[in-house]
Amino acid sequence: MSIFLSNDIIAFLFAELIVIALMGISQFYIVSILRFWDFDSSSPLQYSLEKKNYLVNTILFFSAFCKIILFIFFVLSLDELASIVPGAMCSAGVIGSNAYGNFLLLFKILLIFSLGFWLVLNRLDLNAINFPFLRRKYFIFSVIFALVLLEFLLEILYFLNIPLKVPVFCCSVVFNAPKLPFGYTQNALAMIFYVLFVAILVLNFTKQSLASFGLNLIFLFVAYYAITYFFGLYIYEQPNHKCPYCMLSKDYFYVGYAIWGTLFLGIFYGIVPFLIELATKQTYTHLLKFSSIFLSLCVLLCSFFVARYYILYGVFL
Repeated sequence: MSIFLSNDIIAFLFAELIVIALMGISQFYIVSILRFWDFDSSSPLQYSLEKKNYLVNTILFFSAFCKIILFIFFVLSLDELASIVPGAMCSAGVIGSNAYGNFLLLFKILLIFSLGFWLVLNRLDLNAINFPFLRRKYFIFSVIFALVLLEFLLEILYFLNIPLKVPVFCCSVVFNAPKLPFGYTQNALAMIFYVLFVAILVLNFTKQSLASFGLNLIFLFVAYYAITYFFGLYIYEQPNHKCPYCMLSKDYFYVGYAIWGTLFLGIFYGIVPFLIELATKQTYTHLLKFSSIFLSLCVLLCSFFVARYYILYGVFL
């Protein structure tokens, strides 16, 4: 039996190949644009390059949107594979079934963030009159395209090495051992989670892009552990169920997508303004308000389950 007998995986990889082909076509045109672009020229070549530039931007916008959708489809496919991978109770067992899984997942998240950053930079370039960031954004895209090719290779290696005869560890084994950073307790971790959140709100309000960038990265690290080892207990209503993946399932009304989605969007909008400043030397701090909005939604949603449990049962886990 092969993992490639799964219709979900075949469809996923086929869609990935289509997106890679579109990005490859764009990369072909980008090479000529980078070599011959001269906005001050009125030659037929420059006119042709400007038309190619708009075509490339359209293709890349569509490709970036598809990659975001495919990331969600990838996560859904992992949950489907849990039914055929022995020992797996949810996506945790599937993603951790070989050495490539966790790295691939982190790589995909980094790639989504990179594509989002590129889309913001691309919008700034298109809104300007003389395309001031054209070379910069296409050099960045060339790096992203190389990462996309590497991602596809990792996907093939990952799917090829998913064991279908040897049992894998389920989430109750993977996440049950105490793995809290720096020896923190669950309650201390939750307290740090709230303190960092308030600090980020203050920095976003005062438009401190550099400080917000650094604190958002720290918050992402802390939030992962806080959601997995503290707030998740109240979502599952079980003191020993520690898993960041089960909350993505139908059994918990897919609430994990709202929690992780708002967290990642909040972090993205919190780190992008500083990166844009580095790339363009222009301030772009208005995005920080979106960071505050999405992080607030994430924190409120997490807090709701704690409050709900206490109201129903009169105790904390």
